[in-house]
Amino acid sequence: MLNPTIPTEFRHLCRVGQLDRPTPGLVPGYVQANLVVLPFDLAFEFLLFCLRNPKPCPILDVTEVGDPEPKLIAPGADIRTDLPRYCIFRHGQLIEETTDICAFWRDDLVAFLIGCSFSFETAMLNAGLSVRHIEESKNVPMYKTSIDCLANRTFSSPLVVSMRPLTPQDAIRAVAVTSRFAKAHGSPIHIGNPEQLGITDLSRPDYGDAVTIREGEVPVFWACGVTTQTAIARAKPEFAITHAPGHMFISDWRDEVLAS
Repeated sequence: MLNPTIPTEFRHLCRVGQLDRPTPGLVPGYVQANLVVLPFDLAFEFLLFCLRNPKPCPILDVTEVGDPEPKLIAPGADIRTDLPRYCIFRHGQLIEETTDICAFWRDDLVAFLIGCSFSFETAMLNAGLSVRHIEESKNVPMYKTSIDCLANRTFSSPLVVSMRPLTPQDAIRAVAVTSRFAKAHGSPIHIGNPEQLGITDLSRPDYGDAVTIREGEVPVFWACGVTTQTAIARAKPEFAITHAPGHMFISDWRDEVLAS
């Protein structure tokens, strides 16, 4: 299994079709990002949705119209090829997953790069905290909740969360570690009973993989950028592209750039 150690190597492997797997634990120490690509005529409405919901949708970069280069977080990169896997939506329906979106690219598209909780996982590991999905070589489990994001006239969505099981003591430490990373979703939004979020079965995530929850551990929930994909499903734009859940873009920024 290929394990790139720097972002440019990771992006090259994606570009040549040699890397197609979830990115937790890959290229540790670098900022990972969600991707949303929309036509220009929806870009402002989506930007407004993100600004109204900074916990799940912290914006790291926005490309020029028709330009696939994220000039702020990874100059020289190409978001059409440099992620492991993409989702293609038409009228809100997922129609295809692919490892390259060059054939779908248009001159009217704008790409948004949105912060990801994978960016604080190196800090968690360095603090001696468990990151179960990395330990089990899985994608992080993600769940739709009963909490509504703040909507605008075009976009609305339930909040999507990621989950990491921890002991109560470690959960408190995780709050301290992750709260520094506001642009990577920051501190947890909930600790404990998942039913308070409208989640009825942790063994059946809406996205990603279920992980082991050991005796004495509690589920800890963070806001998640996959919220943007549920917003696209509701808005039903004629065309949209996102990353496949858990298959993130890896930028040139060190994760400590996001820490406050």
